[in-house]
Amino acid sequence: MHSVVNKIITDISRVILDKEHEIKLSLTCIFSKGHLLIEDLPGMGKTTLSHTLSLVLGLNYKRVQFTSDLLPSDILGTNIFNAKDHTFTFHKGPVFTQVLLADEINRAGPKTQSALLEAMEEKQVTVDGHKYSLPTPFFVIATQNPLNQSGTFALPESQLDRFFMRISLGYPSKEAEKKLIMGTGKTDVSDISCQINADDLSLIQQEIEQVILSVPVINYILDLVNATRKETIFATPLSPRASIALTKAAKAWAYIEGRNYVTPNDVQIVFPYVSEHRLGLHNKADKIQLTNLISTVAVPV
Repeated sequence: MHSVVNKIITDISRVILDKEHEIKLSLTCIFSKGHLLIEDLPGMGKTTLSHTLSLVLGLNYKRVQFTSDLLPSDILGTNIFNAKDHTFTFHKGPVFTQVLLADEINRAGPKTQSALLEAMEEKQVTVDGHKYSLPTPFFVIATQNPLNQSGTFALPESQLDRFFMRISLGYPSKEAEKKLIMGTGKTDVSDISCQINADDLSLIQQEIEQVILSVPVINYILDLVNATRKETIFATPLSPRASIALTKAAKAWAYIEGRNYVTPNDVQIVFPYVSEHRLGLHNKADKIQLTNLISTVAVPV
């Protein structure tokens, strides 16, 4: 299945120009069965990337625009009374899909944000005491605007920790933006076709689980995680969940790069994207602190 991965990256790159690294990170997250948080300014292509990923991977897709008046039932669904037979019927909400785009998730209040917690962690939702299983696979791709923008509510640490990775697309290169302005060299999302299906995705995930992780690399991961626990600059050091996520991400990145073994460089590449949101890092100065920490941890040879 690895040969298909390059085709997937190429197809997405036809829509999201000049962002191959971010596309690989997005696939790393999904191949690791994780949820993705994309944080950036409006108009940077966050929603387009989410939709394109679902199309190329052949997964069902629904989008919810988060606003201040959005209710949990608008996401999960609700029981509606049938006056004819005096029974309640559960009407499923948009969360019952394979890929849910929670667009501008931090524009909704904490109660609505937390409606996704059970879905993200347990792949099910509970409404009026009844549990309902979600489709397989199930991914949440959430976008959020910078917290300094008006009308935003910061995600709580418990919910940030449910996101496997956080990425940012950033500004396009001058050449890529020129193509966007001229309308050349970019494929429309509607012209993208699926390259795999849910069964193929499951096969890729199984192959990634077989990627070799040596003991020195495992120890390197543990050293990085423990370094965040010793430094007082991090208010929320990395938990064992983060250690597991870092391991899975490194294996998925190695697989995307065409290898069946993980190197310390793979760990270094994915480490910021797995850890920054868990450590509560947002500004450039905070991220420099993380870079300095990585440089202090001995790399196995």
